[in-house]
Amino acid sequence: MDSSSILLSPQELIFFDTSILQTQSKIQKEFIWPQTERPYSLQDLQAPLIDLQGFFSGHHDSTYTASKLIDTACRSHGFFQVINHGVDLSLSHQALNFLDDFFSLPLSLKLHASRKPGTMWGYAGAHADRFSSKLPWKETLSFPYHNSTISNSNPVVLDYFTSNFGNDFKQFGLVYQKYCEEMEKLALAIMELLAISLGVERMYFRDFFKNSDSIMRCNYYPPCQEPELVFGTGPHCDPTSLTILQQDHVGGLQVFANDQWKAVPPVPDALVINIGDTFMALSNGKYKSCLHRAVVNRHRARKSLAYFLCPQEDKVVRAPPVIVEGPRKYPDFSWAELREFTQKHYRADMNTLQSFSQWLLSSSSASIELS
Repeated sequence: MDSSSILLSPQELIFFDTSILQTQSKIQKEFIWPQTERPYSLQDLQAPLIDLQGFFSGHHDSTYTASKLIDTACRSHGFFQVINHGVDLSLSHQALNFLDDFFSLPLSLKLHASRKPGTMWGYAGAHADRFSSKLPWKETLSFPYHNSTISNSNPVVLDYFTSNFGNDFKQFGLVYQKYCEEMEKLALAIMELLAISLGVERMYFRDFFKNSDSIMRCNYYPPCQEPELVFGTGPHCDPTSLTILQQDHVGGLQVFANDQWKAVPPVPDALVINIGDTFMALSNGKYKSCLHRAVVNRHRARKSLAYFLCPQEDKVVRAPPVIVEGPRKYPDFSWAELREFTQKHYRADMNTLQSFSQWLLSSSSASIELS
């Protein structure tokens, strides 16, 4: 395993307090990336902008056209954008605007929900609780989501906000609960289109993800006094299945396509979709996990909302036989195993799935030898 990807324990914990950091003329060395890996000016990515109105209306030709565009994009770089996606725009704008309210809170209050070691949930500043170098210039708040109607439980997002921050944050919980419900609906619709594009029975992936254990992440990238030295998010592929990203108007997302990095300018009211490692395994490598990163700038904060669709923790991830041509590329695994790998053993990058597969196989071999 590449040592640069191993999780590190920081010798001195860094608190990402923007009220202090923005008064400094130089950034700390822990945020600086090697010169060969630093951001630079790019051309824009010509990614497909897919109109979902015809699909939602049951129009056969529109659905076929959308599936073909998705198939081409996913085989190339795993990235596309959607419009007329059915998500209430006023809800989307409210959810994005709430990020300013949350991340402008005093650090002491945000730390009430500080992420616990080995978990994905909670507040984190620059991931300094996990890593000690090449830190991302951002703050995040991550919380779980599953369909409370199916699981017959209380609304999980609402409970998260009120239990961590008190009843004063009930409105936050209500908004993000509804937002996650809308994201789940869209994610499952896209799973239908992915099934059509791969030649699988239309409801196959929708059923696979019906009882999902998903993740919602709020991202805040403050202005940086030396943006040319850092990344808001370093190059990586998402280990999850599918990401739905809502950007603000500032921009900063970049995608690796056709052997070079490309900028992704925000499209008003469009949502960004990218394939993750888990779905790449479900497609037996036919569809690429999107390699992406985010840059920051000197003058304006950037905000985004990322919904990560994940299967149930114990569900076996295995490509359906109908799309497997030749040997299978990845061993069976569960989302719980891949999640543990990225939280405890490996810093997610462009080689996560391959490294995880090797780790899984070596762990299995070791178990057999010990038995």
